[in-house]
Amino acid sequence: MAAQNNAPLPDGLEIGGYRIVKKIASGGFSIVYLAYDGDGNAVAIKEYLPSSLALRQPGQLIPVISKANLPVFRIGLKCFFEEGRALAKIVHPNVVRVLNFFRANDTVYMVMAYESGHSLQEQISRLLAKGQRASEGFIRQAFNGVCGGLREVHANMLLHLDLKPANVYLRLDGTPMLLDFGAARQTINTDIPTLAPMYTPGFAAPELYARGTTLGPWTDIYSIGAAIYACMAGAPPQAADARKAQDEMPARFAKLDGAYSVELLAMTRSCLALDPLARPQSVFALQKALQAPRAAEPVRAEAEEDAPASGWRSLFGRLRRQN
Repeated sequence: MAAQNNAPLPDGLEIGGYRIVKKIASGGFSIVYLAYDGDGNAVAIKEYLPSSLALRQPGQLIPVISKANLPVFRIGLKCFFEEGRALAKIVHPNVVRVLNFFRANDTVYMVMAYESGHSLQEQISRLLAKGQRASEGFIRQAFNGVCGGLREVHANMLLHLDLKPANVYLRLDGTPMLLDFGAARQTINTDIPTLAPMYTPGFAAPELYARGTTLGPWTDIYSIGAAIYACMAGAPPQAADARKAQDEMPARFAKLDGAYSVELLAMTRSCLALDPLARPQSVFALQKALQAPRAAEPVRAEAEEDAPASGWRSLFGRLRRQN
């Protein structure tokens, strides 16, 4: 079934105790709405509606799903529900707050706290339009917050697995918030209706491309390095699978020499190591480096303050690429 554009729920609709105000975002996996709860508080509601599997026409509430696509739709529905349930346990200023999730219209809705602001990707694009790049001070401050949120995620034995500038939201006061987790989320193979792990080329660690590879905090750490590099260069790094054939990143980093401190560039390079063992093994190491512009010790020296890597390799042995 080819991907199509699904009609959003109509403005003003009452659903699950919330009133839909308008659609604020959509993609191949879901639609996000601005809504108000019964007390008049603004919330964001994400609706599970993969466009490769389900079709909803204007004026309809319940999507049409073919019999052939129904099993895959239900698997994705379960993953989406599990993602919401896992995130609901996390309360941290740098992680999106999941308030509720409910079933309606033969699908599932995740209710999140609504915050005014914009994505880090939008910030990068605005700077590029002005011929500017993100300052080192901004990068250090923003990713210090990102690391704070990610440490809480990892402390709950969860992974993000889709960390990129589009999934880092900057509130009006500049504090960052992690959005759109991919650990439970899946993508749809449009040729053969199956689910496969989601990743974004350029921001995804090489182990996400390989079958049977153990994932862990080091996987998210690669993505942090990729997101920092995108802030510096205005574009994503070379995709990890292409780097294995011909690694262009040393030359690309050379173009940034002088624009940023030696320490920040070295930290970012270490995060983007193709070998997971060559990367920092905990987010604490990155946070400490970001807080100390002239840190003398190597970034990898502080890896024991978060969950030990050996423990992650055991606990996340099930998170392997099967396709």
